[in-house]
Amino acid sequence: MTPLSLAFSPCPNDTFVFHAWTHGLIEGAPEVAVTFADVDITNTAAERGGFDVVKVSYAALPWLLGDYALLPCGGALGRGCGPLVLTAGERADLTGARVAVPGERTTAYLLMRLWAAGQRPASIEVVPFAEIMPGVRDGRYDAGLVIHEARFTYPNYGLTALADLGAWWEQSTGHPIPLGAILARRTLDTGALARVVRASVDYAFDHPQASASYVAAHADEMDPDVQRQHIELYVNSFSRELGEEGYAAIEELLGRAHAAGLVPATGPLR
Repeated sequence: MTPLSLAFSPCPNDTFVFHAWTHGLIEGAPEVAVTFADVDITNTAAERGGFDVVKVSYAALPWLLGDYALLPCGGALGRGCGPLVLTAGERADLTGARVAVPGERTTAYLLMRLWAAGQRPASIEVVPFAEIMPGVRDGRYDAGLVIHEARFTYPNYGLTALADLGAWWEQSTGHPIPLGAILARRTLDTGALARVVRASVDYAFDHPQASASYVAAHADEMDPDVQRQHIELYVNSFSRELGEEGYAAIEELLGRAHAAGLVPATGPLR
C-alpha cells in the first residue's frame, strides 16, 4: 500500500510524540512518509490538502475542517506554555513596532492579535522561526513573537518578554492554551488513525529515552536539557486525549477570534 503522508514540525515535542509511529513500533499502524516543516508551512499545505495527516495550528482550523477532521490526541495544548512577545529594549506595547511573527495563521499570532487589540504595530512580517530572536537582537525588528524552546533560550539573545500570551490567556479565560492540532483527511479512517496516534503517545510516555536520538537529530536547539524541558512542557495528558477541557479551550479561542472578526466561523470540532 502507498504510505500515508504525515507532516509535523522538527520540534522535540512532535518528534517525541510521533517517534513510535514513524519507526514502525505500533502494531497495525499504516506506513508513513514523513515531511518535517514549520507550522506556517503545514498550515498552508493543509489548506491545499497537501498531507493525509498533519500537525497545524488550532488557529488554522476554521479554514481546514471541511476536508480534515480534528484528532483528539497527538497535539499541543496545556498550561504555562504559551507564546512570548519579545523585545530588545523597554516598550509599553507594540504601537509603532516592526513585529516578526512565525505565521499568519499560527495560534501564537492569533493570541497576539487578541491581546494587542487597540495597539497599532507599524508592520507585521512573517519570518522563519529560527530567525526571529536574532532579528530582534540585531535590530531588524522591534519585537518578535516566539514559541516552543524560545521560552527557555530568549535571555541568551539579550531579549526581554513584553508579554507572556499564555499567562494572559489563562488569566483571561481560565482555559489551557490550544497551540497545535493533529488533523486527518475525512476520507480516511480517522478513528483508526486516532488510535494509532494515541498508541504512539503512550509508547513515548512508556519509553521516554527511545526517541532521544531522533529528537536530537531534528531539534534546532541541541542542548539535551532544553529538549527535555520542551517535551515536558508540550507533551502532557492533553496529548493523549483532549477531553472536555481541551475541546472547551479550543471553542473559546476560536469563538473569541470569530467574535473579534479575526477568523471565519468554525464548524463542529467532533
